[in-house]
Amino acid sequence: MPPIGPKKGSEKMEKVYVFGHRSPDTDSVGAAISLAYLKRKLGVDAVPVVLSSVNRESKYALDYFGVPEPMFINDVKIKIKDLEYTKNHSIRITNSIMDAYKKMEKAEISKVPVIDDKKHIVGIINMKDIASECISGKRNVVDAKYNNIINTLGGKEILRFDEDICGNVITAGYRSSTFLDEIRLSQDDVLIVGNRYSIIEYAILSKVKLIVLTGGFDMKEEHLKLARKNGVNIIGTDMGTLETIKVFDFCNSVSTIMSGNDVLCVHDYDDLSDFVALADKTRYSYYPVLNKKGQYLGIIRFSDIEFSKRKKVILVDHNSLEQSAIGLDEADIIEIVDHHNISPMSTKSPIIFRNMPVGSTNTIIFGMYKESGIAIPKDIAGMMLSGILSDTLILTSPTTTDIDRRVVKELSLICGVDYEKYGMDMLKAGTSLKGKTKEEVLYMDFKTYPVNDDKIGLGNILTTNIEDIEEDRDGYIELLNRESDLGGYVFIALYVTDFIKNGSYVYYSDGGYDILKNIYGENLCEGYFLDGVLSRKKQILPNILREMENE
Repeated sequence: MPPIGPKKGSEKMEKVYVFGHRSPDTDSVGAAISLAYLKRKLGVDAVPVVLSSVNRESKYALDYFGVPEPMFINDVKIKIKDLEYTKNHSIRITNSIMDAYKKMEKAEISKVPVIDDKKHIVGIINMKDIASECISGKRNVVDAKYNNIINTLGGKEILRFDEDICGNVITAGYRSSTFLDEIRLSQDDVLIVGNRYSIIEYAILSKVKLIVLTGGFDMKEEHLKLARKNGVNIIGTDMGTLETIKVFDFCNSVSTIMSGNDVLCVHDYDDLSDFVALADKTRYSYYPVLNKKGQYLGIIRFSDIEFSKRKKVILVDHNSLEQSAIGLDEADIIEIVDHHNISPMSTKSPIIFRNMPVGSTNTIIFGMYKESGIAIPKDIAGMMLSGILSDTLILTSPTTTDIDRRVVKELSLICGVDYEKYGMDMLKAGTSLKGKTKEEVLYMDFKTYPVNDDKIGLGNILTTNIEDIEEDRDGYIELLNRESDLGGYVFIALYVTDFIKNGSYVYYSDGGYDILKNIYGENLCEGYFLDGVLSRKKQILPNILREMENE
């Protein structure tokens, strides 16, 4: 019997998801795309994804270089679809009880879902149902398909006029004379009979629904002619009459004994944790699995979680749980490429971790291409260039290094663009806040940072028109206070960077004033302009962390 677990030789290359932080900026989007391409060239089935929608700046870069937008994923939790459960274990509602029995026996499972032509579950049948049918020994009614009767009896077609056979089952198991005297046959009857030709003739004249001729006997030609005339279905079997009677109930359609359609099901997109909770509560042996359309896929049991597959992921432009995908603890991190400070994070096994003090993750990935000897296509080079120009504000940010400058020049040559002009056009495309809600603005590039046992939230956006914020200043401050309270932050601050004026405006929730005034001075107020402050990573976050740790 085949085991229910993974099949030997069925392994294929596992997909690896490459993604940046939850609020993807152009550096994280470009890094995911460029690193996934490099990995594919090196034989890894890597796919770039994003954890939320891309911003306008990133969309500009994608469109400019003709690169498809990465697929969105909500989380990296283990889903039921990641388990090795039994696929396609089902029978049609038109199948026989015998079909159901054989299906369960082969799979070594005591239950099988019943589906319709659209693969929707209409019921379920188990060994207990079949045993009850066998023990009851009704054998007085049949509701079956013609083919199911043939298959169950190992019979053959003699005459067929109907596909559906329904009627009362009568057995000619005693003397012909007695049968002819006492039994009145009708068109609603199904007769099981051996070579009792007087009874056969009587049944044909009565236009019974079906005659099952047992013992391997042949029909007389005269009876065949009469049966054709009267539209009588006839099936022959080598089984004796007694043997035929014993199994005849199993010709019936599964619909005659199945349970109703209130079957407890799960979906392939359900989280494994939710399934475990459900199974622990209900304690059923098996659960049918459905897709989003409600169509049946297979059957799962609690022990199948042993064969769950954790998603393999590569993190770019971040190394913090707070900034990463939901359910990251259920995934296998195999590599991290980042240019930020290292956050507390543990992995289940050793990984490749590249971290460099440069202005962009894409600068690091450029070096990985050089190490591997892989040529960078124009479109990939364009996304890498866009990421560097975005994170370094066209090489003006304090985070910019000589390595970033050198890489930008090389990528510009591959792309064939004037990086200063292109960079300015890209940044301007991303600075417009028109049509965005305050929530969308705050979370365009928002990151959470743990501080001791607390946490802070820092949003950072680019704009050339501070009036978009100032015209609803009170609304933004109210939002910051609300989100800070709801999220359990010490405070949340929004830095609005104007790269033309070479500085940032700061807005903060109530909890931030006492901390920020010690950094920026007593003149601090909502919307205060911080001249020369452009980098969250190098100029904003370190000062805040230092101040909070000294409290």
